[in-house]
Amino acid sequence: MIWFIAILVALVAFAAAVAFFRLKRSLWMSFLAALAFGLAGYAMQASPDLPGSPKAPEDARPDDGFDSIEARKQLLDDADRSRSALMITADAMARQRRYSDAATLYNGITLDNPQDFDAWLGKGNALVDHANGALTPPAVYAYRQAADLKPTHPGPGYFLGVALIRQGRMMEARQVWRDTVEEAPEGAAGLPQIIGQLDRLEGLLGVPEDQRLNAAPPVEETE
Repeated sequence: MIWFIAILVALVAFAAAVAFFRLKRSLWMSFLAALAFGLAGYAMQASPDLPGSPKAPEDARPDDGFDSIEARKQLLDDADRSRSALMITADAMARQRRYSDAATLYNGITLDNPQDFDAWLGKGNALVDHANGALTPPAVYAYRQAADLKPTHPGPGYFLGVALIRQGRMMEARQVWRDTVEEAPEGAAGLPQIIGQLDRLEGLLGVPEDQRLNAAPPVEETE
């Protein structure tokens, strides 16, 4: 059946070239030869008996188990959250892996309100996800803008560290997370989770326990 369709398409193409595009008679043989060559190539390389494999949407990315939307929400107090109604739509697009569309919406929010800390974080995360985990210059810029708005907030540093880990840059991520934890105010939202993840990262890196951030202080000897 597939071969019948292929041959039929070739004949239709030839008829269209003659009837609608006024192909000169002197070129008929050349055109037919080109069609025959195409059919021969299909016969040699095609696999019509194999089931089709649908192409993933342009913005679909492999799922590495990290939910940037949920992580962002856990790191934000009410005062940090965006007041833009478009955030709901942007977050929904990001959850659907339409990262380019989500980044465009986050960008519109920041253009309308450059002080929107939540939207800057969302934009940075969407750009990283759109790049399949790569830390691109536009994503770094978005995280930097968020950090400029709230220098001691752990959010920008945390997501920067996540992006570095996704690129395999573990030691850089460790340093970013250590700096983030040390600079964050006591009681900051999400800080205990970041400390826990930092400890696990240092464990994977083989950092001795006495050199980890949450290492117990040395016991002073008493006389």
